[in-house]
Amino acid sequence: MTESSMKKLASTLLDAITDKDPLVQEQVCSALCSLGEVRPVETLRACEEYLRQHDKLAHPYRAAVLRAMERVLSSRASELDKDTASTIILLASSEMTKTKDLVWDWQQAASGVLVAVGRQFISKVMEELLRRLHPGTLPHCAVLHTLASLSVANAFGVVPFLPSVLSSLLPVLGVAKQDTVRVAFCSALQRFSEGALEYLANLDRAPDPTVRKDAFATDIFSAYDVLFHQWLQSREAKLRLAVVEALGPMSHLLPSERLEEQLPKLLPGILALYKKHAETFYLSKSLGQILEAAVSVGSRTLETQLDALLAALHSQICVPVESSSPLVMSNQKEVLRCFTVLACSSPDRLLAFLLPRLDTSNERTRVGTLQVVRHVINSAAAQMEDKKPFILSSMRLPLLDTNSKVKRAVVQVISAMAHHGYLEQPGGEAMIEYIVQQCALPPEQEPEKPGPGSKDPKADSVRAISVRTLYLVSTTVDRMSHVLWPYLLQFLTPVRFTGALTPLCRSLVHLAQKRQEAGADAFLIQYDAHASLPSPYAVTGRLLVVSSSPYLGDGRGAAALRLLSVLHPNIHPLLGQHWETTVPLLLGYLDEHTEETLPQEEWEEKLLMFLRDTLAIISDNAWICQLSLELCRQLPCYDEAPQEKNFLYKCIGTTLGAASSKEVVRKHLQELLETARYQEEAEREGLACCFGICAISHLEDTLAQLEDFVRSEVFRKSIGILNIFKDRSENEVEKVKSALILCYGHVAARAPRELVLAKVESDILRNICQHFSTKVLGIKVETKDPALKLCLVQSVCMVSRAICSSTQAGSFHFTRKAELVAQMMEFIRAEPPDSLRTPIRKKAMLTCTYLVSVEPALDEQARADVIHGCLHSIMALLPEPKEEDGGCQKSLYLETLHALEDLLTSLLQRNMTPQGLQIMIEHLSPWIKSPRGHERARALGLSALLLRYFLEHLRVSALVPFHNLGLLIGLFSPRCADLWPATRQEAVDCVYSLLYLQLGYEGFSRDYRDDVAERLLSLKDGLVHPDPAILFHTCHSVGQIIAKRLPPDQLISLLLTMFEALGDPEKNCSRAATVMINCLLQERGGVLQEKVPEIVSVLRSKLQEAQGEHVLPAAQHSVYLLATQHCAAVVSSLLGSPLPLDSHTCMLWRALAVEPRLAAQVLGLLLEKMSRDVPFKESRAFLLGRTPDRVATLLPLSATCALFEVMSTPAAGPAVLELYPQLFVVLLLRVSCTVGVQLPRNLQAQERRGASPALATRNLEPCSSAVDTLRSMLLRSGSEDVVQRMDLEGGWELLRTSAGHEEGATRLARAMAEHAGPRLPLVLKTLACTHSSAYENQRVTTTAFLAELLNSNVANDLMLLDSLLESLAARQKDTCASVRRLVLRGLANLASGCPDKVRTHGPQLLTAMIGGLDDGDNPHSPVALEAMLGLARLVHLVESWDLRSGLLHVAIRIRPFFDSEKMEFRTASIRLFGHLNKVCHGDCEDVFLDQVVGGLAPLLLHLQDPQATVASACRFALRMCGPNLACEELSAAFQKHLQEGRALHFGEFLNTTCKHLMHHFPDLLGRLLTTCLFYFKSSWENVRAAAPLFTGFLVLHSEPRQQPQVDLDQLIAALQILLKDPAPEVRTRAAEALGRLVKLA
Repeated sequence: MTESSMKKLASTLLDAITDKDPLVQEQVCSALCSLGEVRPVETLRACEEYLRQHDKLAHPYRAAVLRAMERVLSSRASELDKDTASTIILLASSEMTKTKDLVWDWQQAASGVLVAVGRQFISKVMEELLRRLHPGTLPHCAVLHTLASLSVANAFGVVPFLPSVLSSLLPVLGVAKQDTVRVAFCSALQRFSEGALEYLANLDRAPDPTVRKDAFATDIFSAYDVLFHQWLQSREAKLRLAVVEALGPMSHLLPSERLEEQLPKLLPGILALYKKHAETFYLSKSLGQILEAAVSVGSRTLETQLDALLAALHSQICVPVESSSPLVMSNQKEVLRCFTVLACSSPDRLLAFLLPRLDTSNERTRVGTLQVVRHVINSAAAQMEDKKPFILSSMRLPLLDTNSKVKRAVVQVISAMAHHGYLEQPGGEAMIEYIVQQCALPPEQEPEKPGPGSKDPKADSVRAISVRTLYLVSTTVDRMSHVLWPYLLQFLTPVRFTGALTPLCRSLVHLAQKRQEAGADAFLIQYDAHASLPSPYAVTGRLLVVSSSPYLGDGRGAAALRLLSVLHPNIHPLLGQHWETTVPLLLGYLDEHTEETLPQEEWEEKLLMFLRDTLAIISDNAWICQLSLELCRQLPCYDEAPQEKNFLYKCIGTTLGAASSKEVVRKHLQELLETARYQEEAEREGLACCFGICAISHLEDTLAQLEDFVRSEVFRKSIGILNIFKDRSENEVEKVKSALILCYGHVAARAPRELVLAKVESDILRNICQHFSTKVLGIKVETKDPALKLCLVQSVCMVSRAICSSTQAGSFHFTRKAELVAQMMEFIRAEPPDSLRTPIRKKAMLTCTYLVSVEPALDEQARADVIHGCLHSIMALLPEPKEEDGGCQKSLYLETLHALEDLLTSLLQRNMTPQGLQIMIEHLSPWIKSPRGHERARALGLSALLLRYFLEHLRVSALVPFHNLGLLIGLFSPRCADLWPATRQEAVDCVYSLLYLQLGYEGFSRDYRDDVAERLLSLKDGLVHPDPAILFHTCHSVGQIIAKRLPPDQLISLLLTMFEALGDPEKNCSRAATVMINCLLQERGGVLQEKVPEIVSVLRSKLQEAQGEHVLPAAQHSVYLLATQHCAAVVSSLLGSPLPLDSHTCMLWRALAVEPRLAAQVLGLLLEKMSRDVPFKESRAFLLGRTPDRVATLLPLSATCALFEVMSTPAAGPAVLELYPQLFVVLLLRVSCTVGVQLPRNLQAQERRGASPALATRNLEPCSSAVDTLRSMLLRSGSEDVVQRMDLEGGWELLRTSAGHEEGATRLARAMAEHAGPRLPLVLKTLACTHSSAYENQRVTTTAFLAELLNSNVANDLMLLDSLLESLAARQKDTCASVRRLVLRGLANLASGCPDKVRTHGPQLLTAMIGGLDDGDNPHSPVALEAMLGLARLVHLVESWDLRSGLLHVAIRIRPFFDSEKMEFRTASIRLFGHLNKVCHGDCEDVFLDQVVGGLAPLLLHLQDPQATVASACRFALRMCGPNLACEELSAAFQKHLQEGRALHFGEFLNTTCKHLMHHFPDLLGRLLTTCLFYFKSSWENVRAAAPLFTGFLVLHSEPRQQPQVDLDQLIAALQILLKDPAPEVRTRAAEALGRLVKLA
């Protein structure tokens, strides 16, 4: 490397240091560092010289150069010689002190250079810095900063100089007046002290182990004197903090006697600053260091300062901590560290200060004090050991505080106490109780909510912390086990601890299991020794009841059951084996569900079964009676938990049922009746359940107790009008009666059936009715209380159900049945018909369902009243509520509807005859025809249900006609097209059931399945779709099934009913009726031959009405008859119809295709009409230079529209097949010559005005019309696959536009070749004469079509290849460039269509392609582009000798396209270049290899082309070039990095490529660099940036011996220009490349 080249490189980079972009500037610095890595001395000298010569350079750029120097020095300082080091030290010192003003980034950078050099040359650096310390003169701030930094970076090197440094600095401390200078002095003294302390702490590694603290003590004390007595008094806060930071480490270096002497002043001085500074972290940190120093020397003065210290520190700990402020959090830690120091030295004084402050009412004081107490308990455990009772007693008042922050602090203190044995002392129980109280707080709402600005997440709530603390103390602190067990059991039963049950149970389970492991004696509870513990009965009842709501309180059900299972030895000795089996099953059931999915009734029944089994196992009457007594005592505890209290009543009933003492049972039942809170609905229900469960075993006693209560003084006070308002309100009396009525209902429902029937009317119903109505002055007064009504309905329902479920129900005569039914109907009619607010009507209908089944039967009028009343009560309700309207409301709606269904089926069961069915349907008929959809849906649903029920229970004893079948099917079948999907489904079900009813009456067995009728079920899926086409097609299928299975005598009645349905207000149903009428006429017309003319006449008249479009098919038969006689006349007259065609004309055209022979005649006539006239006429252009407009002629346009209508009919298929070639060619040519053709002006005006409703909606635009007709022709001829392919590829839309027409024709040919190959020979034969067409568009279209056929092997399979090639060859000299281009495409398509034929026609194909490269004078000729694309496809298939002669010509011809402005040309040329390389693998001539080498650099650089397709082509071409370069490593790299779809890290790849290039092809360096220079001027930014990157990597991997190939000056000059490029990325890459040129410099 020559000095001049190195200097030029460095100067070029240094000149670029002033770049405005920070990323470029950073890269320039990195490049300088790269130079420095190779030649550190020269680089550092160049930087030094640059700074010295550019004295006016702005300081930000000087700083950048200095930072680069620092980075070089950080890794290469050891390579410096002393002279260079001295020069750099002088430069950095000069730069650092050039200005007395503070310019931090500049001076910091210079200081960094000195520190970096100081790691190797500490003596020289210290010599220079000491030189800057002039006696009696203040040093520069940067000098002080450098000394401080050196003390940290090289303490072992700096500390020996400290005496000299301090001797120079200390005399001028008093001279320093500026605060910035003083701050610098403080920082330096702090670092000096820290360095000295590090040196002293590691004397074993120090260069001079004889150094002692005394060497610095005097100087440090002198500095201390100035800092403390003078500077600390400054008003500048920053200076005061700097002084305090320095005093901390300095205190450790002061002589012991001096420190003892200064403490009385030092500590108050530090403490006084707390009031002056908001950020106190540095004060607390320094104070902690001073206290540690004082304690280490055994200071006695500290005792005298203790009160002030404690007060100041306490005030700091009471400052609220903001989690977002790290300094405040750190200050808290430092303050607590101070307390730890004081706790170890003066524990008594500390507690005497702290504990009284727990009695204060101030929140912050109390929280802070508790925080210190917790910290001291943990950090000074040994000193606090004998202070435990004192600390415990001081916690009394904090336990009473309601503030949530105080509570959190108290819980944390108690947690610390538990770990250190405090809770084992007297008074520890109060702490445990406090934790349990906090666990019982509501989970979401606590006594005191945090303020709006504070952060108090639920995870840190008092309850959450307490729960975690209780569990951790129970499970992890072994010494707490004997304290908590069995003490925690006493918190299970009190109501105030209900919220803590879950954590309590979990802790108790863990404690109990530990006790069990210790032995049975340790586990069994001695209740005599623990009088405060709840009894086993209380624990059993409590845990069982709270388990009924298992997911409340964080899953207390599972926790309670686990505890109950663990406690079984303490509850009863016989329960162990049973509970060990059943409790896990209950827990597993809870695991299978969530709070939302748990069936509450089922869960409660499981718990009651668990209780019943438990009582059966115990089988001890005294134990059971004691349990029942305890359960009754617990009732008041659940007044605020109605669901659990309801379950408790059930438990009481279960327990009383298991008791054998009747006196106990009667006594408890009496107490329950007297103490119940009748105002609460849940309690009334629970009391009734209790009586019902008890009646299972004690029916007589239960009824007797109810009678006794009614006769008792308590109840009789409420009887009579004079007493109603004296002792109780009327409402209270009603609630008591409601409860009694419910009790009787539950007794009837649960008691043994054989015992209930005898008491239903005599005891139960008598008392129920007596309580429901009251006689006042001899007049019967009925209540208006809805709750009492509901209770009556529920009870009567339960009584009726009990009667029905009895084995003796058939012989039971219910005398009060009619009365009760009338009462229920009165309740139902009283409910609002449009809303559902209460379950009264549901319960009443359910009651009627059971009553209907009981003898005696209702008379006809009563039955009709019940049906009519219930339907009117339910059918008019608003639609089913949605989930968001309330789950309860939706559930009530569904249950009410089910109740109605059960009632109607129960009524139908009493009259299972066609007449009975007809009666039920007649009641539903008005609702079936309702204009409101939800009413129709309900009515059809009920009808389907009744028909299914009738069918399932059909019993035919003799063959009788089902005389009303036609009427019923006519009623239901049009509903198959109802707007409501549910109605449609139900209508099909109705028809299905009716057909099977008919089969049943014809004598078929019930299990017979008719294939025709079963098809109805498969049609239901079609009714789900709202698409009318699918819907009515399904209706037609339904009609076919009906026609096949309807008896002849029912057909007329069915048709008449259907005709009535044509006027249905629901249009869909009217249309469905039309569809089904047509179907019936088609299927059964022979039966109604005399009626056909009448029916056709009716439908033809509908054709003339505006809304009669659904009857259009009815007129087709008449049109067909006319056309068979007068085909030509019909066609001629229809062609004279005005355009656009109206719907009637379209219908008539379609009618002509009913029969294939007729359709063929019509199509032939239309083709003749279309070909007779010219397709368009050119109008005169009014403006010069404007292209004349082309206007379509009318006759071909009309014929095209008519063809579409005829071929749109399925029956035209055979005729279209017969004329397939003619139709296809004529329509394709029609499409091509109508592209861009306009409608005549009169039709344009009509299009703008908009067609009338009677007109067809099809597009009349000439080209679109022709495309639609061609598409229709292909569909009708069976070429659906062609149409689908065109639909998927958007081919039809392309055919319509001028820009896409050519591609559309190509896609049509591709689809035809793939899906309609056998038809192509005749099509091509018809197309043969089109190459000489006068219309250029037709030539382009047919050429595109023919060219694409060669892309498929169908050309070879059908022996069409030669004819296609001849046809294309004839068009090679066409005057139209598009035709010539398409010819080349077609010839290239041979590569994919018939690759095995390419060799045969190779010379012809290559000649055409190479000729295409030179087509015309246009440098961007589309023909040349097509030639390149074609060659890329053909080169692999032609003979090598055919290709070799033109290979070089092609390579040279396509090379300029690599850098073409057009993306398509770049992509095609590069891909072709890749294919040429692929063909020449292993057989590459030197002359072509030169082209490969020449293209390598452009390909690598165009990998960064802005167009992804070009970059992809480069990937391919490079992969293909690899093998020709005879370098396995390079080829492997190309294959690895350049696979398609793989992300390319361009820099990494280029680095690897250059490495291999330089290793295997070192002679290419100059050529490649020259190519890169060309791309330095590229118009694409990414390529322009890639070129210097490529250059840099080439240089990086080059060898010095290659240096002669490089014109370094030219390269540097070019890169220097790039450093001024407007793109920052380019400048960055240029700087990077310059950094790498060091290798060649």
